Amino acid sequence: PAEYLLHHCVGHGDSPSGQVTVALYQLRREHMAAPSRNILICGTPGTGKTSLAAELASRSGLQHINISDLVKERGLHTEYDEEFQSFVIDEDRVLDELEDPSDLNVNAGGKIIEYHGCEFFPERFFQLVIVLRTDNTLLWDRLEKRGYSVPKIQENVEAEIMQVILEEARESYKPEIIRELPSNTPEDMENNLALLQQWLATH
Repeated sequence: PAEYLLHHCVGHGDSPSGQVTVALYQLRREHMAAPSRNILICGTPGTGKTSLAAELASRSGLQHINISDLVKERGLHTEYDEEFQSFVIDEDRVLDELEDPSDLNVNAGGKIIEYHGCEFFPERFFQLVIVLRTDNTLLWDRLEKRGYSVPKIQENVEAEIMQVILEEARESYKPEIIRELPSNTPEDMENNLALLQQWLATH
C-alpha cells in the first residue's frame, strides 16, 4: 500500500534501494491521483447505444448513465415535444446533476455515459468518444419496431444519413479520442466490446 511505501522511503532516498522505493511511491501516488476514464457512447437513436453501454458496464464495472433515463427520472427537461414524442432536455441541469460531487460525480471518472447527442458535454468529461453507426434501412426497421411516429423515424434516419452525430463529435472533441464503430449485427457488438475492453486495459 502507499502508506507502507511512504514509511519505508523516508530517510533512505540516497541508497539505490531507497531511490527505487521512492520512485515506486511516487508512481503509486500519481496513479492514485490520476482521474479514472470516462467513455461517451453516442449515436442516432436505434444504433444500439444502450445495449453496448449496459454490456460494457457489466463487463468492466464502470457505471452506466443513460442521459435520456436520467432526464425522465429526475425531471431534467423544459417541455415535451408532442410531434417527436420526446422531452426537451435542460442541458444546464443535466450537467449540474452529472457534476454533483455528492451524487453522480462524473469528474471522479469511472463512467459510461450514453446519449444520442454529444455537443453540450464539456470536452474534459471524456477520454474516449464512441459514435455508433447503423445502416439506414436497418435503422428504420429498429425505430419502427419501437413504435416511433413516421416523422420521428424520418428525422432520425436523415440525421444518420447526414452523419449529424459524427460531425457533432468531430466539432466537439479531439480527433484522436473519437472512434466511429459499426453497429448492425451481434458480431459488430462483440467486436466493439472487445475493442472497448482492450482500450480500458491499456489506458
